[in-house]
Amino acid sequence: MKDFSLSWRFTDDKYDNLPELHLDQLQPLDNLASKFLWDYISNSRLHDDVPFKANFFKTIDKAKIDFDNKKVIKKWLYHRGLPFDKQVFLSWQPDQAMIVPWKLFIKYFDSFYYSDDLTIIDQSLTWALLFYHESEIYFGTNNEYKQSEDFAEHQFIW
Repeated sequence: MKDFSLSWRFTDDKYDNLPELHLDQLQPLDNLASKFLWDYISNSRLHDDVPFKANFFKTIDKAKIDFDNKKVIKKWLYHRGLPFDKQVFLSWQPDQAMIVPWKLFIKYFDSFYYSDDLTIIDQSLTWALLFYHESEIYFGTNNEYKQSEDFAEHQFIW
Protein backbone atom coordinates (compact mmCIF):
# COMPACT_ATOMS: atom_id res chain seq x y z
CA MET A 1 0.00 0.00 0.00
CA LYS A 2 2.84 2.39 0.78
CA ASP A 3 3.89 2.59 -2.89
CA PHE A 4 0.35 3.21 -4.13
CA SER A 5 -0.11 6.84 -5.20
CA LEU A 6 -3.58 7.05 -3.60
CA SER A 7 -2.59 5.40 -0.31
CA TRP A 8 -3.18 8.68 1.56
CA ARG A 9 -6.92 8.11 1.08
CA PHE A 10 -6.71 5.06 3.33
CA THR A 11 -3.72 5.67 5.62
CA ASP A 12 -3.63 9.39 6.45
CA ASP A 13 -5.52 10.66 9.49
CA LYS A 14 -6.43 13.83 7.59
CA TYR A 15 -8.51 11.74 5.18
CA ASP A 16 -9.19 8.25 6.48
CA ASN A 17 -7.15 5.72 8.38
CA LEU A 18 -8.56 2.27 7.76
CA PRO A 19 -7.97 -0.54 10.26
CA GLU A 20 -5.05 -2.81 9.37
CA LEU A 21 -7.48 -5.71 8.95
CA HIS A 22 -9.22 -3.81 6.14
CA LEU A 23 -6.06 -2.32 4.63
CA ASP A 24 -4.71 -5.84 4.19
CA GLN A 25 -7.68 -6.65 1.93
CA LEU A 26 -7.01 -3.75 -0.47
CA GLN A 27 -4.84 -4.90 -3.36
CA PRO A 28 -3.30 -1.99 -5.28
CA LEU A 29 -2.22 -3.05 -8.74
CA ASP A 30 1.22 -2.27 -10.09
CA ASN A 31 1.61 -0.03 -13.15
CA LEU A 32 1.52 -2.91 -15.62
CA ALA A 33 -1.65 -4.45 -14.17
CA SER A 34 -3.28 -1.02 -13.81
CA LYS A 35 -2.58 -0.28 -17.47
CA PHE A 36 -3.95 -3.71 -18.45
CA LEU A 37 -7.20 -2.96 -16.59
CA TRP A 38 -7.39 0.54 -18.09
CA ASP A 39 -6.90 -0.89 -21.59
CA TYR A 40 -9.43 -3.67 -20.95
CA ILE A 41 -12.06 -1.07 -20.02
CA SER A 42 -11.08 1.15 -22.93
CA ASN A 43 -11.08 -1.72 -25.45
CA SER A 44 -14.52 -2.83 -24.24
CA ARG A 45 -15.69 0.64 -25.32
CA LEU A 46 -17.62 0.87 -22.04
CA HIS A 47 -17.25 4.65 -21.86
CA ASP A 48 -17.59 5.49 -25.57
CA ASP A 49 -20.63 7.45 -24.42
CA VAL A 50 -20.99 8.85 -20.93
CA PRO A 51 -21.73 7.29 -18.59
CA PHE A 52 -21.77 4.10 -20.69
CA LYS A 53 -21.81 3.24 -24.38
CA ALA A 54 -25.36 3.22 -25.76
CA ASN A 55 -26.96 -0.22 -25.46
CA PHE A 56 -24.01 -1.65 -23.52
CA PHE A 57 -26.38 -2.22 -20.57
CA LYS A 58 -30.11 -2.92 -20.39
CA THR A 59 -30.56 -0.73 -17.32
CA ILE A 60 -28.78 2.31 -15.92
CA ASP A 61 -29.48 3.51 -12.39
CA LYS A 62 -28.21 6.75 -10.85
CA ALA A 63 -27.36 8.21 -7.46
CA LYS A 64 -26.22 11.64 -6.33
CA ILE A 65 -23.61 12.08 -3.61
CA ASP A 66 -24.38 14.93 -1.21
CA PHE A 67 -22.59 16.00 1.94
CA ASP A 68 -25.23 14.46 4.19
CA ASN A 69 -26.32 11.28 2.41
CA LYS A 70 -23.48 8.87 3.14
CA LYS A 71 -25.86 6.27 4.62
CA VAL A 72 -28.23 6.58 1.66
CA ILE A 73 -25.35 5.98 -0.78
CA LYS A 74 -24.16 2.95 1.18
CA LYS A 75 -27.68 1.53 1.06
CA TRP A 76 -27.91 2.29 -2.68
CA LEU A 77 -24.59 0.51 -3.28
CA TYR A 78 -25.72 -2.45 -1.17
CA HIS A 79 -28.85 -2.76 -3.32
CA ARG A 80 -26.75 -3.33 -6.45
CA GLY A 81 -27.09 -6.97 -5.40
CA LEU A 82 -23.43 -7.97 -5.56
CA PRO A 83 -22.14 -10.56 -3.09
CA PHE A 84 -20.22 -8.94 -0.23
CA ASP A 85 -17.17 -11.12 -0.86
CA LYS A 86 -17.10 -10.28 -4.59
CA GLN A 87 -13.69 -8.96 -5.63
CA VAL A 88 -14.19 -5.85 -7.77
CA PHE A 89 -11.73 -3.95 -9.93
CA LEU A 90 -11.34 -0.21 -9.40
CA SER A 91 -9.71 1.92 -12.09
CA TRP A 92 -8.94 5.61 -11.67
CA GLN A 93 -6.15 6.16 -14.20
CA PRO A 94 -3.82 4.03 -16.36
CA ASP A 95 -1.43 3.80 -13.40
CA GLN A 96 -3.97 3.70 -10.54
CA ALA A 97 -6.08 0.61 -9.96
CA MET A 98 -7.00 -1.73 -7.15
CA ILE A 99 -8.90 -4.92 -6.33
CA VAL A 100 -11.13 -4.81 -3.24
CA PRO A 101 -13.95 -6.83 -1.70
CA TRP A 102 -17.31 -5.26 -2.53
CA LYS A 103 -18.19 -5.12 1.17
CA LEU A 104 -15.19 -2.89 1.92
CA PHE A 105 -15.94 -0.68 -1.04
CA ILE A 106 -19.44 -0.05 0.31
CA LYS A 107 -18.15 0.59 3.83
CA TYR A 108 -15.49 3.08 2.71
CA PHE A 109 -16.87 4.34 -0.60
CA ASP A 110 -16.09 7.94 0.35
CA SER A 111 -12.42 7.04 0.81
CA PHE A 112 -12.22 5.49 -2.65
CA TYR A 113 -14.10 8.32 -4.36
CA TYR A 114 -13.05 11.94 -4.34
CA SER A 115 -13.82 14.40 -7.14
CA ASP A 116 -12.30 12.12 -9.75
CA ASP A 117 -13.70 9.52 -12.11
CA LEU A 118 -13.67 5.93 -10.91
CA THR A 119 -14.82 2.89 -12.89
CA ILE A 120 -15.68 -0.31 -11.01
CA ILE A 121 -16.23 -3.63 -12.78
CA ASP A 122 -15.78 -7.35 -12.40
CA GLN A 123 -14.39 -9.66 -15.06
CA SER A 124 -17.84 -10.38 -16.53
CA LEU A 125 -18.59 -6.79 -17.60
CA THR A 126 -22.30 -7.55 -17.11
CA TRP A 127 -22.39 -4.54 -14.79
CA ALA A 128 -20.29 -1.46 -14.09
CA LEU A 129 -20.26 1.55 -11.82
CA LEU A 130 -19.00 4.96 -12.78
CA PHE A 131 -18.31 7.39 -9.98
CA TYR A 132 -18.37 10.61 -11.99
CA HIS A 133 -16.39 13.63 -10.78
CA GLU A 134 -19.58 15.72 -10.45
CA SER A 135 -20.71 13.64 -7.43
CA GLU A 136 -22.83 11.31 -9.52
CA ILE A 137 -22.83 7.52 -9.58
CA TYR A 138 -24.05 5.49 -12.54
CA PHE A 139 -24.74 1.76 -12.37
CA GLY A 140 -25.23 -0.16 -15.58
CA THR A 141 -26.32 -3.78 -15.67
CA ASN A 142 -27.55 -6.45 -18.05
CA ASN A 143 -29.17 -8.39 -15.22
CA GLU A 144 -32.82 -8.04 -14.29
CA TYR A 145 -32.87 -4.99 -12.09
CA LYS A 146 -35.43 -2.60 -10.62
CA GLN A 147 -34.19 0.99 -10.65
CA SER A 148 -34.09 2.96 -7.44
CA GLU A 149 -36.48 5.86 -6.94
CA ASP A 150 -34.33 7.40 -4.18
CA PHE A 151 -32.85 10.00 -6.51
CA ALA A 152 -35.78 10.66 -8.87
CA GLU A 153 -35.96 14.32 -7.83
CA HIS A 154 -32.28 14.99 -8.60
CA GLN A 155 -30.96 16.46 -11.82
CA PHE A 156 -28.16 14.49 -13.46
CA ILE A 157 -25.66 15.52 -16.08
CA TRP A 158 -26.11 12.31 -18.11
